[in-house]
Amino acid sequence: MPEELNTPGAGTWKGHAVVQAYILVQTEVGRAAAVAAEIGGITGVISAEDVTGPYDVIVRAEAADVDQLGQLVVAKVQGVGGITRTLTCPVVHLST
Repeated sequence: MPEELNTPGAGTWKGHAVVQAYILVQTEVGRAAAVAAEIGGITGVISAEDVTGPYDVIVRAEAADVDQLGQLVVAKVQGVGGITRTLTCPVVHLST
C-alpha cells in the first residue's frame, strides 16, 4: 500500500476513494500495550491505541478498497500474537 495512505483523515489517494475502518480488538490479559505497539507498525494502520472497556485496543486502518481492508485485517492484524477477537467497523460518510 502506498505510504501516502498512512495519514490521518486521508479520504482519497490519487483520485481513488480510500476505505477506512475501526478495528476493535480483544487481547489476552496483560497483552494490550504490546498488541497495540505491534499493530501500530503495520502498513495501512493509521493508529493503534490501548484502551479500557470491553475492547483492549482500537485500531484505525485504511486501504484502497474493501478487499484490501479485509486482507489487512485477516492476514496482518489477526496474525498478531495475543489477539483473541476482532470486530471491524467500516467508516461510512453519510451526507445530510
